Amino acid sequence: MQAFEFLPARDTHAAIAAAARSSTAQQGATVRFVAGGTTLLDLMKLNVERPALIVDISRLPLDRIERQRDGGLVLGAMVRNSDLANHPLVRSDFPVLSQAILAGASGQLRNMATTGGNLLQRTRCMYFRDTAYPCNKREPGSGCAAMEGANRTLAILGTSEHCIATNPSDMNVALAALEATIHVEGSRGARQIPIAEFHLLPGSTPHIETVLEPGDLITHVSLPPPVPGSRSCYLKLRDRASYEFALASAAVVVKLEGDKIARARIAMGGVGTRPWRSTEAEALLVGAQAWEPAFQRAADAVLRDARPSSENGFKVELARRCLVHALKEVTQ
Repeated sequence: MQAFEFLPARDTHAAIAAAARSSTAQQGATVRFVAGGTTLLDLMKLNVERPALIVDISRLPLDRIERQRDGGLVLGAMVRNSDLANHPLVRSDFPVLSQAILAGASGQLRNMATTGGNLLQRTRCMYFRDTAYPCNKREPGSGCAAMEGANRTLAILGTSEHCIATNPSDMNVALAALEATIHVEGSRGARQIPIAEFHLLPGSTPHIETVLEPGDLITHVSLPPPVPGSRSCYLKLRDRASYEFALASAAVVVKLEGDKIARARIAMGGVGTRPWRSTEAEALLVGAQAWEPAFQRAADAVLRDARPSSENGFKVELARRCLVHALKEVTQ
């Protein structure tokens, strides 16, 4: 781990100013905010992340969960995953989010990990985390060792010739299905970013993972009010039942009218380079009878453009079954 400057931030404005000032003064020096540190500290020990400045935001007052007048929810960026998953409003109105968080990591990690940090969680690709191997996400232009290497757990959707790394977050999949909005403050002022626009496809620049600009700080996430009568489910398939990343997962939110689907939101994890929402699959489900043939058509739409690598072709069928089963769960 290389030496770095550590700066505790007294408030949001001070944190943003310090990050912007350092980037400008040191010609783009790497600045990172640290909250729970459950990803950043690991990557620093591995010399994958090598920031010149760390701004500590762990004491900022961004840890509240509040209901809005319209019934929506505001989740502070510093809310711990355990608190979020077990909050009464989340469990009652947005159970898919609670289920997704509880399906990820260990209890100890959930006690430290934050909402903002989870949005920025980096891939678990072994080549990204091992500096002995080339990785375009870690060192642009160096190549992608995963292409012909151990790629069983990696992405089949949204990949490019430069990167096939999977977004590892469970929480982000649920937030995608819930159509969350991410609120950011930075040198350009406050911005609101729909989660569908927040994470970027790798393309030829896999090292640029989100639309955040240097010095941008996530302050909170807002959820629209739950649709009355909706049912939701998060299903995660993995190699073992505890403390494991998804091979395929599905977050579904469905409203039925009789035996027909009136509204559907679908997002998948474990298979995409970002949380993978499919508006095409949703459109196919609306107005359809809630039965397996319709679910199969939706799954086919999600996976139509899948591009498996040498070791992860099984994910196509696994993801299909995952989504079909999740849809059965919420429509029975």
